[in-house]
Amino acid sequence: MPPPVMSDRGTKRTAAPPPPARKFRSMEEVMRDAKRVDPLTREGYSEVRCEQCRLGDGENELVLCDGCDKGFHIYCLRPIVVRVPTGSWFCPECQDSKPLTRFPITQTKILDFFRIQKSSTSEIKCAPPEDINPDGKKRKRRWTPLVRQKKRRRLLPYIATEDPQRRLQQMASLATALTSLKMEFSNELTYVPRMAPRYKNRASLEKEGMQVLPKEDKETLELCQAMYKRGECPPLMVVFDSCEGFTVQADGHIKDMTLITEYTGDVDYLKNRETDDCDSMMTLLLGVDPADSLVICPDKRGNIARFISGINNHTPDGRKKQNLKCVRYNVDGECRALLVACRDISPGERLYYDYNGHEQEYPTQHFV
Repeated sequence: MPPPVMSDRGTKRTAAPPPPARKFRSMEEVMRDAKRVDPLTREGYSEVRCEQCRLGDGENELVLCDGCDKGFHIYCLRPIVVRVPTGSWFCPECQDSKPLTRFPITQTKILDFFRIQKSSTSEIKCAPPEDINPDGKKRKRRWTPLVRQKKRRRLLPYIATEDPQRRLQQMASLATALTSLKMEFSNELTYVPRMAPRYKNRASLEKEGMQVLPKEDKETLELCQAMYKRGECPPLMVVFDSCEGFTVQADGHIKDMTLITEYTGDVDYLKNRETDDCDSMMTLLLGVDPADSLVICPDKRGNIARFISGINNHTPDGRKKQNLKCVRYNVDGECRALLVACRDISPGERLYYDYNGHEQEYPTQHFV
């Protein structure tokens, strides 16, 4: 019998009895009562066929949807999936994909999205090329020997489209691609907590050394960055292709050696991304110590470089498509990756570069 207790009014009342102890079943009891199921074996998937080609070969490149359990070859999907995902994966039908929402082509929204300086907004005039005087006349060039010219091949700044409305369309196409992937625009490398800090990006740690960006080319890089901040973007248009996904094409003539863009995104350690499904990571630093190696990850932040396609470097026709090259430079002691035109590019031509320019073989054999 529990002892009586005094209430607030001074009268006696009986305390509540303690709750009965809960009885838990042992694991032996649980396993004894559980229904037996046949173990999952490799033979259980022997009848899986690709929903596109209806074949069951190439099982190492056959993925199963976690929603409907249907099988697909990664090279039969459109857009192509580069490698077998390590985590959950859903086919296009199970993704509940919505129709592409176009970014509004209004100056106010473009300025806000790209954080363009508003002091020079209304009618942004493009800076004239270096060989044009302010009065519109061409500067006379000094004659120099051909050999000397080849040795001094400098990076050229891109020439922005003069029509402000066309530039809005170009930037809106990029904004459409970024927002569809839930990305933010960033035209520079970003360093965020729990990833690699900025002081770890040291070109001196590169395994075989890194070429230093010459002073003249550094000025070109700074000029292009300043132009973008004013709303003078490179003459490029992001388009959606049913086979390649988002891709980039020239919206004007681009000369050989023109600096197209810097490859930007979050900087992280390579060891943290070895099992990452992001197919757009770029090597930034290959350290003597593998723990120092860094990559650029444009999965949350990035620029137009995120959407430039790679060539199929397993075929001669694929290699012929290449019109850009990715070059890593030492810029003021830090590693930077730049995309540069390696030949003249015509309007309407799509941009391609070799994803395998650095440390490892990227799976491009199924690229179109």
